[in-house]
Amino acid sequence: MILKGEHLFVTGGAAGIGEALVLGGVKEGAKVSFVDIDDVRANTLVENLTKEGHQVQFAHADVSKFETFKNGFDKLVSSYGPVTVAVSNAGRNSYADAVEYAEEEWSDFFALDLKSSWYLAKLCLPEMRRAEYGAIVNISSIHGRMSRPNFFPYSAAKGGIIGLSRNLALDEGKYGIRVNSVSPGTTATPLLKSYMEKFPDEKTHSLAVAPNARFGSPEEIANVVLFALSKDASFITGADLMVDGALHARYA
Repeated sequence: MILKGEHLFVTGGAAGIGEALVLGGVKEGAKVSFVDIDDVRANTLVENLTKEGHQVQFAHADVSKFETFKNGFDKLVSSYGPVTVAVSNAGRNSYADAVEYAEEEWSDFFALDLKSSWYLAKLCLPEMRRAEYGAIVNISSIHGRMSRPNFFPYSAAKGGIIGLSRNLALDEGKYGIRVNSVSPGTTATPLLKSYMEKFPDEKTHSLAVAPNARFGSPEEIANVVLFALSKDASFITGADLMVDGALHARYA
């Protein structure tokens, strides 16, 4: 029960790592609020967890647009009170050629994969500062530190998340607030599964180069994130925690 008494807020909580965070958060004793754009999956998740006696709620919100994000956030806070621990998890992939990539595509992608992490901080920090307490984890990726051809938008956004988290840790430490990023390696999320279905040779290659010959699970990533949010990680801030089954070590 490492999050007992906390109000955990998660973006993109209906599937993948986000869903694992919601499930793990309630098991660790937190009240959990989350936003997503998939109302069907989100409402089913809330219904199932509520039946089990957990405190969990959902609001529809597009986190790439500040006003709609704020509307959803405010609704959840009005019910459960100020957020004490938060995870910026929502995002998607982008594979592109630098010449062919359109400016509108760049703007839309970065609004979701990078700017939304700033939006989350903008919404959570005022109350955290007043309380002189709080923790934020932003989900980055192994691609924030190393990458492969045609991943330039994704790699740039994930590298930005690491830098944003590091600086927020410096700026917010005086308020007793910790900020970290977590960088998953190849993780069996719905996004990854759909990509591997399109490109089966990529799956074969990815498993071949994985030092432990498997992908990570969303639950394995969530376990590290929940620890980083907890009081057990009270001296961890400004860090990027690599959770990748040693993939970065292979390519060091």
